[in-house]
Amino acid sequence: MSQIQELHQQAMDLVQMVQVAKLRSNLALAEQLFKQAFEKELLAASLIASNLEAEPTRSVLYRSAPTLAIDCGEMRTAERLIAIALSGNPPQEIADELKDLFVEINLHTYFARRGIAFDEAKLQSFN
Repeated sequence: MSQIQELHQQAMDLVQMVQVAKLRSNLALAEQLFKQAFEKELLAASLIASNLEAEPTRSVLYRSAPTLAIDCGEMRTAERLIAIALSGNPPQEIADELKDLFVEINLHTYFARRGIAFDEAKLQSFN
C-alpha cells in the first residue's frame, strides 16, 4: 500500500473512532481524533497535490480533507483545500460536492455581511 493510501486509511480509521467516542459522549476524545484524522488526510492530500492526473484519488482526498477541516473548526483551511481540489481535474460529481461544501461554509457569513437573517430551518424544508 502506498504512503498516500496508508495515510488515508489511517484517517478513515480515526474517523470511525470518532463515532465511537461520540457514542460514549467523550467529546474531548472525539475532537482529538478528528484533529489527528485531519492531519493524516491533509498529509495524504499534500503528497498528491501536484499530480493533476491522479484522479479521482486526488479529488477524493481533497473532498475528505476539507470536510475534516470543518469538523476541526478550520474553515479557512477548508476553503483553501476546496480551491486546490477545484484547480485540478476532479470528476464532475466530486466538483459539485466541493462547490456545495464551499457554499455551506460561507452561506451564513454571506448573509450576515448583507444584514440578512438566515433561517436554516426554512432552508431544510426545501430539501
